[in-house]
Amino acid sequence: MHQPLPHLPKPEFVLIAIEALPEVPAQIAAGLRETGVPSGLIGYEYRPLSQPVYFEGIGERELVVIATSGLFGRIAVDVASGHVVQIPSVESTTAGHVNRDLDSFNRCVAAVIARFPFYAEGDEERCGEVAEELRELVSGIDGTALVENGFWETFCDDVAMGDYADWDA
Repeated sequence: MHQPLPHLPKPEFVLIAIEALPEVPAQIAAGLRETGVPSGLIGYEYRPLSQPVYFEGIGERELVVIATSGLFGRIAVDVASGHVVQIPSVESTTAGHVNRDLDSFNRCVAAVIARFPFYAEGDEERCGEVAEELRELVSGIDGTALVENGFWETFCDDVAMGDYADWDA
C-alpha cells in the first residue's frame, strides 16, 4: 500500500470563474467565465490555472488548458468537442478523455469532494470498496468518465491503494 497523504484538509467544492485571454475561442471562454471551474480537488490531482492557456500541439487538436494535474500533467478543454481531457506530461503527444464536458467535470469533482473523507485510520480494508463507490458516483454523472488509465479511473485506483486516507478525519 502507498503512503497516505498526511493530514489532508477537508476539501470544499467551490466553482471559480476564470477570464480567458482573447486567443481562447469565445464558446470556451464563455463557459469558463459563466460555468466556472472547481477551485481544487484533493491533493495535487487538479489545480486550476489563474488564466486558461490556448494550446495547439496535440496532433490536430486545439486545447484550452485550464489546470495542472499531478507533477507534469494538464487538464484542458478540447475546442472542437468540448470534452475535458488530460495531457499526462509536458512531452505528451496524446490527450486522454476525462469528461464529456465542463459541467460533467464540475459535477464529478463536486461528488468526489462530497464523499471525502473516504476512509479513516484502521479502515484500510475498505479502500477497494470506497474506490468502487467513487467509480459508481463518477460514472453515474458521466458514463464516459471511466476510461482505462484515464483521470478518474486512475484517481479511483489511487483511492483503492489507500493514497487518499485522511488519518485526521
